[in-house]
Amino acid sequence: MNQVLAVLRKELIDGLRDRRSVVSALLFPLLAPMMVTFMLNIQAERKRESMDMEIPIVSAERAPDLVNWIERSGFTVVDGPEDPEEAVREGDLDFVFVVPEDFAEDFAEGKTAEIELVHDGTKKDASASIGRARGLIQSYSRNLGTLRLIARGVSPQIALPVKIEDVDAASARQKAAHFMSFILVYVIMAAFMAGMNLAIDSTAGERERSSFEPLLVNPVTRLALALGKWLAAVVFSATGIALTLGSLVFALQQASLQELGINLTFSVPVIAGVLFTALPLAFFASGMQMLVSSFARSFKEAQTYVSLLIVIPIIPTVFVILYSLNNEWWMAPIPVLSQ
Repeated sequence: MNQVLAVLRKELIDGLRDRRSVVSALLFPLLAPMMVTFMLNIQAERKRESMDMEIPIVSAERAPDLVNWIERSGFTVVDGPEDPEEAVREGDLDFVFVVPEDFAEDFAEGKTAEIELVHDGTKKDASASIGRARGLIQSYSRNLGTLRLIARGVSPQIALPVKIEDVDAASARQKAAHFMSFILVYVIMAAFMAGMNLAIDSTAGERERSSFEPLLVNPVTRLALALGKWLAAVVFSATGIALTLGSLVFALQQASLQELGINLTFSVPVIAGVLFTALPLAFFASGMQMLVSSFARSFKEAQTYVSLLIVIPIIPTVFVILYSLNNEWWMAPIPVLSQ
């Protein structure tokens, strides 16, 4: 045991002196919360824009009742461009409504009046605003249809024989857990990123520098040498996990989660549970990285091999997302999937 601790101490000192190992351990914990905060703020900003957006309409004077409905709904109607398709294609506008010449005539005769919605179906970032604008017109159409039926002495319920009422059975805790599963991906990635450089340097790096032989001259067994190097990489990996989790919690507390309808409470037991659930990955990731690096003859060659191990945490994550798996007993012994 003393031999293992001696090797562990030596490897930790060497790792702290190595700038690449320190940067590798600290870089991801710093970048992860920045990426998460950036994405959440973008989603919140898009939601705010969709709530307070302008509705461009070409020939709005042909549909004054529609314009009045849109403005009473809290939106602002603006004049559309002369060439709606060009404006949408160039990205100047997400969508444009075009009122045709026969709209007023069809409207007055009680016929179905058509309105063109010009948009670019390839722009996924505009789907939220387009969907909200489409829903606004559909709401106007339903309201108008109801008034026409009432004017003819017909109950509006005849046009709606069956109504679907959504009942979301998921509790607030389940919704928060679903969101946290997305955040935990970064914690899992930290297990593979933080200790990677030290795991490579203590195996392939030692071989490239021809410093393995001097180490074996010392009165230390090969098992103690391997365990000490492995535990040193585990310490770096576990530190990366803890720093990533802590920085993510801090970043999420600063993010606009309430605007996205997400209610998260970060209590000490919850954070501790997540941490202790993810810590076993440090042992698995470091062991896999050292095993792969031991077959390489140089540091760069080992980097190439070990970089492929990043696929390991990605595959189970994609598997769970695609199939929406619930917790099952057979997942417990599978690394990454159990986390």
